[in-house]
Amino acid sequence: MDIKKHSGFVAIIGRPNVGKSTFLNRAVGQKVAIMSDKAQTTRNKIQGIYTTEETQIVFIDTPGIHKPHSRLGDFMVKAALSTLNEVDAVLFMVNATQKRGRGDDFIIKRLKEVKKPIFLVINKIDQIHPDHLLEIVDDYRKELNFQEVYPISALQGNNCEELITAVSAILPEGPQFYPEDQVTDHPERFIAGELIREKVLELTREEVPHSVAVIVERVQREDEEKILVQATIIVERSSQKGILIGKGGQMLKTIGTKARKDIELLLGDKVYLELWVKVQSNWRDKQTDLKALGYRQDDY
Repeated sequence: MDIKKHSGFVAIIGRPNVGKSTFLNRAVGQKVAIMSDKAQTTRNKIQGIYTTEETQIVFIDTPGIHKPHSRLGDFMVKAALSTLNEVDAVLFMVNATQKRGRGDDFIIKRLKEVKKPIFLVINKIDQIHPDHLLEIVDDYRKELNFQEVYPISALQGNNCEELITAVSAILPEGPQFYPEDQVTDHPERFIAGELIREKVLELTREEVPHSVAVIVERVQREDEEKILVQATIIVERSSQKGILIGKGGQMLKTIGTKARKDIELLLGDKVYLELWVKVQSNWRDKQTDLKALGYRQDDY
């Protein structure tokens, strides 16, 4: 761990659904943060670790900045903003297909207090005409003096390596914080729970996603060929439980089948996944429930 290289912590911050998790997964080369087209998918700070012979960057994917409507929402915003005081650089990611809005302006106001290098990352450039890019850059440059501006497509990979190289160049010389083969600081149990929650987001209607939490109760090797994973999906209302289970249990089976494939990639072995659904009324607004489910507001 005493290898000297350029190393540091880099926050990825932005409004919900701008592609922060997609970029993080591309940077580290595998899925460590879940992705969804529904806003506020990321709830905790997810660390992804990028390592080469010369560099180690610990990327911190933060929850999207939004106006909170519950204690959980308040936790998410505090988690995102607290990161700005802890890092060596900040990637402020915006969506090329959306005009600068109040959420962006709120983040910019906070970034003006940050004394670290700030990169403007304009994501989803594959979805706009190149002629529109200059006006987007000019619009944001009027608001803040960025270290550099990088238009990227996190989904397709355009300019992602160039951005990582630019970030590496401004990091201080320091120790390698994590082993070379480690891609996240979160335990496998946490990532498994997130992969299950991702499938719920992907497969269910609007009323369910933000009311869902997942607790992985057990990860246990059954034999040389199989790992048992048992998890409980928490919802707020009985009607949501019915949606998640589905007619004849079909929805829960589909969630389990899709999640199992990703968990097998994560654990590198065959997985037997058992899922239950439990109603816990209004858990997003109860401090004790939030702490029990891993959303510890007192950490920020």
